[in-house]
Amino acid sequence: MLENGAVYEGQAAAKFKETVCEVIFNTSMTGYVEMLSDPSNAGLGVIMTYPLIGNYGVCLEDMESDKLYPAALLVHELCDTPSNFRNEMTLEEFLIKHDIPCVTGLDNRAIVMNVRENGAMKAIITDDVSDKDALLNKMKAFEIKNEYKGVDEVISDEGIKVAFIDLGARKSFANAFAQRGFAVTKFSTLNADEILKGGFEGVVISNGVEDHDSFADTIKEIKKLMDNNMPIFAIGLGHQLVALANGGKVEKMLHGHRGCNYPVRFNDKDKTYITTHNHGYAVTEVPANAQVLCVNVNDKTIEGLKYKNAMTVQFIPDTVKGPNTAFLFEDFKNLIKEGK
Repeated sequence: MLENGAVYEGQAAAKFKETVCEVIFNTSMTGYVEMLSDPSNAGLGVIMTYPLIGNYGVCLEDMESDKLYPAALLVHELCDTPSNFRNEMTLEEFLIKHDIPCVTGLDNRAIVMNVRENGAMKAIITDDVSDKDALLNKMKAFEIKNEYKGVDEVISDEGIKVAFIDLGARKSFANAFAQRGFAVTKFSTLNADEILKGGFEGVVISNGVEDHDSFADTIKEIKKLMDNNMPIFAIGLGHQLVALANGGKVEKMLHGHRGCNYPVRFNDKDKTYITTHNHGYAVTEVPANAQVLCVNVNDKTIEGLKYKNAMTVQFIPDTVKGPNTAFLFEDFKNLIKEGK
C-alpha cells in the first residue's frame, strides 16, 4: 500500500514481514546483487521495473558490501531456476539469508507509473489492509535514517595518498582508487584536522544514504578542507554535501534517478556518457564558487560541479576502463597535481 492509498496485491516471498519503507524504482535489467548490497539503499523498498529478476542467480563475488541494505525487494517475477555458471544460490535464498522481505506477482509497471506521476512515496508491505488509517499512520511515522557504520582501514599503502571518507560506499568504488595508483586510507567519519595533518594529498567523499541532517558535522568539516585548498573528489551524497558546504541548495526530486542508463553530458568535453544513478535528491542551486560540469540530458538536472579545488558528480563513476566515465579518476589525479 502506498501512502496515497493505492493497494497492489502480490505473493509473499523470502523473509516476509510487515515493513514500512520509502518505495523507489530501479530501471536496471541486471545488477540486483550489487544494488541489494549498496549501502545507499538502506530503508528503501526497491521496485525493479524489469519483469523477471533473479534469472542468473547470485554470485557473492559481486557483493558491494558484506550485507544487504534495502527494506524490501518488490518484483513481478522472482526466478527460482537460475542459469549461470557463477551462480551460488537463488535470489530468494539470498534474501532469506539476509532477512529481506520480498513480494512477487506485483503489477510493477502500474506502481512505477503511480510513483512517476505523483512523486516518491512511503509504502507499507503487509498481509492485512483492513485498517487503512492505521497503516497510513505507520507510514507517516517512518523516516529514513542513516545507520551506516563504516570502518577505518588501509586499503592500499602505495601511491598518491588519499583519505577515502566512507559514508556508504560501494566496495568496487574504493578499490578502483587502489587499482589506479592511489594509497587509500578509509575513514568512517570526516575530521578535517586529522586529514590536514595526516599528509594526505586528496580526499574522496563517497555516496551514502541521503539523510542530510545526520551529516551536519560532515558539511562543516568539508568546508574546512576546502578553505585549506585540499583537493576533493565526491560522488552521490558526497556531491550534495560539498554543494551544501559551499552555500548551494539540495532538494528532493519527484521520483529520483535509479538505474544504469541515464545520459549525462559533460560541457567541457561536448560528450554524453551513459551512467549509473542511485539518488533521490539533486543540487538545485549552484554555489557561487562552482561551475556546472555536466547535466542530465533527460531532465537537465545538475550532474556535476567543478570548484577550484574540488570535482563532484551525482552519478556513480565507472570503475572499469573504457569509453566511459572512468576518466574521472585521472581528472582527480590532475586536480591533485595542480594543487601542489
